Amino acid sequence: LVLSKLDLAQGSAYATTTLLSYIIAGVGFVTTLSTLGVRWDKLQWLVAALSVGLGFGMQEIFANFISGIMILFERPVRIGDTITIRNLSGTVRKIRIRATTIPAFDNKDIIVPNKTFITGQLINWSLTDTITRVTLKLGVDYGSDLDLVKELLLKAARENPRVLKEPEPHVYFLNFGESTLDHELRMHVRDLGDRNPVLDEVNRYINREFKKQHINISFRQMEIYLKNLHGQEYKLVPAEDERKTIAEPIDKPDAPEPPAGKVADAPEPPTSKLD
Repeated sequence: LVLSKLDLAQGSAYATTTLLSYIIAGVGFVTTLSTLGVRWDKLQWLVAALSVGLGFGMQEIFANFISGIMILFERPVRIGDTITIRNLSGTVRKIRIRATTIPAFDNKDIIVPNKTFITGQLINWSLTDTITRVTLKLGVDYGSDLDLVKELLLKAARENPRVLKEPEPHVYFLNFGESTLDHELRMHVRDLGDRNPVLDEVNRYINREFKKQHINISFRQMEIYLKNLHGQEYKLVPAEDERKTIAEPIDKPDAPEPPAGKVADAPEPPTSKLD
């Protein structure tokens, strides 16, 4: 009731409530024993024995309990934060004694032991700021107008209402690929929920505008040549029938005549078609 009247963040109120509940439970337990007339000198050996036994048998539970208290104090994770741990992503809903509950984006609850947040690698998308960078990579054909490519990519980002004006979007020509000229568009969005929608909208814009300007988005290509033992070389090209491939001979200088006293092997007849 008191915390509800204060202007506290959701994570702060939850952490305070949880720690107070632990303290009240501990004080209540000690007070109950005192009221029943149980003295500490009679319990100290029992507590020591239980501590040793619990330390070996329930070490994971104690590790998770201590990790939960560290999370509440250090606050690397707060209620309402969007996090990624290993290959799991979701928004933190509850931080309990042993584990933390994270509803995933497909509406299933993920129970993560508290120890994982302390000892493992964690990505908190909203710890200090909800603004995140979105990166879009694509490659265009060799010979494309690179200035026009940059102009269209920047236009796609600047005309999208989800993309922030500051920091402004940037386009970089990063690499001469095997069959592509590799570009990267970097832009920022305010909320994590805008990442996938902005990628969808910008991709559709790029696909539409590139077609209008006759700019081809490259894909990996391969040319295959066949060469027999006599040096004859053939290139595989598509035939009229899509299910077949034709081997076209490639003109090359005639092979030198064999020295006197030796008979050259007869060349093998080339295969004209390959199914």
